[in-house]
Amino acid sequence: MDGIHIDDLAEPQFTAEVVEILEAMAAMGSADALDADALRREAIAETGLDNFGDRDYEERLDVLLAALHDVPGITDFGLVTFHTQMLQLLKNRLLLVDLLTREPGILDLRLDPPIIIAGLPRTGTTHLQQLLATDASLRTLPYWESLEPVPLPSEIGVVPDPRRARADAAVWFINEAMPLFPLMHEMTTDHIHEEIQLLAIDFSTMYFESIASVPAWADYYRAHDQRPHYQFLRTVLQALTHLRGGRRWLLKSPQHLEQLPVIADVFPDATVVVTHRDPVAVTVSMATMVAYAARTHASPIDPVRIGRWWADRIEAMLNACVRDREVLPEAHSLDIRFDDFMADDLATARRVFDVADRPFTADVETGMRAYLDTHERGRLGRIDYRAADVGLDVDDLRDRFSPYVDRFL
Repeated sequence: MDGIHIDDLAEPQFTAEVVEILEAMAAMGSADALDADALRREAIAETGLDNFGDRDYEERLDVLLAALHDVPGITDFGLVTFHTQMLQLLKNRLLLVDLLTREPGILDLRLDPPIIIAGLPRTGTTHLQQLLATDASLRTLPYWESLEPVPLPSEIGVVPDPRRARADAAVWFINEAMPLFPLMHEMTTDHIHEEIQLLAIDFSTMYFESIASVPAWADYYRAHDQRPHYQFLRTVLQALTHLRGGRRWLLKSPQHLEQLPVIADVFPDATVVVTHRDPVAVTVSMATMVAYAARTHASPIDPVRIGRWWADRIEAMLNACVRDREVLPEAHSLDIRFDDFMADDLATARRVFDVADRPFTADVETGMRAYLDTHERGRLGRIDYRAADVGLDVDDLRDRFSPYVDRFL
């Protein structure tokens, strides 16, 4: 089946309805949309809380806001989008600190050894996580909970949970503004999401690199030890376990690929699954996805600049994986190659459960088979990814990525 070629990466085209929404959003903007003090004041007003916890986050927030303000081609509706995201993160921080203050025993809550999937985007990490998550005894993070992990005081116990309705609205807008995005990365309100959204509450995560072109932020982030922020993540997981139960977490993020020593220190009992796939195809598809998503905050867009930046970024991540893979305990880690996974999904899942010391029961297998029956690869359609669209040369990439390919593929 032929894939869909995206021919408006540089000059995005929207439906009349989306244009109307974007224009309305742009009109909501203000000169201080990305001003840290103004954002804090708004977060305090909307939550009724004023304790943001440790103030070390302030420097990280300042660096991030400056980088977002300098995003090439940023539009008025882009400023509103980033304002909304940063405001929500500050509200999440206020709510988390308040919860921990009211319930200090959360910090003593024991978590079972997590299963952590580390791999580049487009290497099967999402499919693997969704497949494993059919075992309901594993705790996962649905998209709605990732956006608002702690409820507002006025919404505690409200049924249906208002956070879900707000997530529904966010998913609707994503699908309207980027109708091809589900072909690259399917999103629903209950879709299992990555915990980098939780790390974002501490304003230290690779997540921000995926939502905008922020090289200054990337340099800052990579220059700092991420151990304190993974410890923060562990605290958030304890808080979510307190709120909704589930002690054994199933986690996943590309970010982890270059943080293996940190994971080994902060989650020493974890089972870590490292996924591998031809990094050339991964880079082309990742760069295309980021360029496509940029239409929600920038115009015009330079797909070539985006492609070349992500080629460098992915090369650095792969080199980190080559350098650090051996820090993970052999008994509690495994490598999964994409082609092997696609050839036998269930056998791969069984391998993960074996290493994680989890029983692969008949009920678990039945649940996984039911998931596979309704989630055929490419069922929503396929994208025709072209290296030239994002300024990349396949031969050059193969040469640059050869140390990783020689080691893992």
